[in-house]
Amino acid sequence: MTIPQMLKNKTTLSFEVFPPKEGVSFDGVRETVSRLSTFKPDFFSCTYGAGGTNRERSFQLCDLVRESGNPVLAHLTCIGSRKGEIAEIVRGHIDNNIMNVLALRGDFPAGQAHSGGDFAHADELTGFLKKEFPRLCIGAAGYPEKHIQAESLDSDIAALRSKQDSGAEFVMTQLCYNVSAFAEYLKRIRKAGVTIPVVAGIMPAFAYEQTIKMTLFNGCSIPAELAALLGKHRDDPDGLGAVGIEYTARLMRRFVEAGADGLHVYSMNKWKKVSAVMEVFAAV
Repeated sequence: MTIPQMLKNKTTLSFEVFPPKEGVSFDGVRETVSRLSTFKPDFFSCTYGAGGTNRERSFQLCDLVRESGNPVLAHLTCIGSRKGEIAEIVRGHIDNNIMNVLALRGDFPAGQAHSGGDFAHADELTGFLKKEFPRLCIGAAGYPEKHIQAESLDSDIAALRSKQDSGAEFVMTQLCYNVSAFAEYLKRIRKAGVTIPVVAGIMPAFAYEQTIKMTLFNGCSIPAELAALLGKHRDDPDGLGAVGIEYTARLMRRFVEAGADGLHVYSMNKWKKVSAVMEVFAAV
């Protein structure tokens, strides 16, 4: 079943996992997948580095998730990639019965300001995939507070519309803590003709440095409620972890109420705290 088919029937739940660094065992991520599978997610997404920097490990992770019995959403970035190379990767996924991909431009490597490959933007990758592999289900990235490199939210929404018109069938958003901004984003993309389902990306707020780093890196705002929690527990990691679990569970509920078609939790391969979030979320 493709992800859009799932989204027609329910508000989906999914988790993102990433491959371990070279030389590090897969045991940790294997346990994460096993533990989070108990919450019956609709799929797991598996990350893939820009330029294919961790390609083989990403393939191994996709196989691990598939063998666990869970559907896979394989990330696919196009920075530095040629068409033939992308086609080979996708054929490998299809051979393994992986029919869902998230088509991304990816981040430029340090010191590089151009693609260096056959695709400059994600809509070009999406169009190529839809033409070459029409049965493939393709997801697109969305940015409720705009991509950090976009000139405006309107131009960013126009780029999302182009991804849809090129063949994208659902949207998965970047992390966002501002539910009001997400709700406004939904209104604006619908007005712009983006009709495909939108899955909200949820970054749990477990740690001070990580939360600050991720919001700055992606140009996301920190609402007053979260800022107060971070400030109060800056020097209390255990305390922040506890309140972060409660905050993240409430945040997930708010995204559902704001109209998200699905919830995608960036697990950071930390199954214990994410499991605690899921338990609180189920009780909210």
